[in-house]
Amino acid sequence: MTNPDLSERELSLPDELRPWIARITDLTVSIVPAEPFVHLPDPETKLVVRVEGNGRRSVLVVGPRVRATYHAAKRLVSCVELRLAPGTARPLLGVPAVNLVGRAMALSDLPGGAARQLAFELGGLEPEAAVARLTEVLPARLTAVADPSRTELVRAGVHAMSIRTGHLPGPVPDVARELSVSERQLRNLFAEGVGLSPKHYARINRVRAVVAHATELSWAQLAAATGYYDQSHMTSDFRALMGVPPRSYFTGRLPEAMPCQAVRRG
Repeated sequence: MTNPDLSERELSLPDELRPWIARITDLTVSIVPAEPFVHLPDPETKLVVRVEGNGRRSVLVVGPRVRATYHAAKRLVSCVELRLAPGTARPLLGVPAVNLVGRAMALSDLPGGAARQLAFELGGLEPEAAVARLTEVLPARLTAVADPSRTELVRAGVHAMSIRTGHLPGPVPDVARELSVSERQLRNLFAEGVGLSPKHYARINRVRAVVAHATELSWAQLAAATGYYDQSHMTSDFRALMGVPPRSYFTGRLPEAMPCQAVRRG
């Protein structure tokens, strides 16, 4: 489902940020929308540089979202979302990704000096100016604190547990063997670098694939293509993460929209 009142475009990712930022997206709500916003389950942690219609600026950190949420927007807003690459939450923000699951908060409210310094550097900047500032300050800072071998393992694990053309995630024990780590080590790597268990990461990735490709295949074909046992398994998993079964979601029969909540303090 898409919302016609939301403008979304992907911005160019500077080469200097590629080791640390997976994607940069510009989002704008130009008129107060009549339809609810759907926030899909999302395994990624994001920095959000936000400007409200009244000019108020803020820099937020939004952790992984394990279930869909439905919100009624009441204000105009534009923002740039910077999706962190797997394994960069601790070196960039000073906390493991697991500490951010289900949370949205001011960047300055995170504990430790790394997040506060970053919030100070980005505070008051327009979104695109904030991206330029990150290009200046991040590479040297993260190189000094990141563990390249550990980060590489996290990203290899994420790659193995992601759905893509010609590839479905294998069982967690098989992925651990491929990476030459124990299952416990793999779970710890995911908790710190992603925030979720490998199995939960794959589950969210699978439901997002269903949303992305629902118009291309029949339900049975879609279930097979995304790695479910059968259509019933897909429907059950979709309902658990999205709040409604697939047919309801794609015909607009959604859960009741809730007002957007204030950003929680740390």
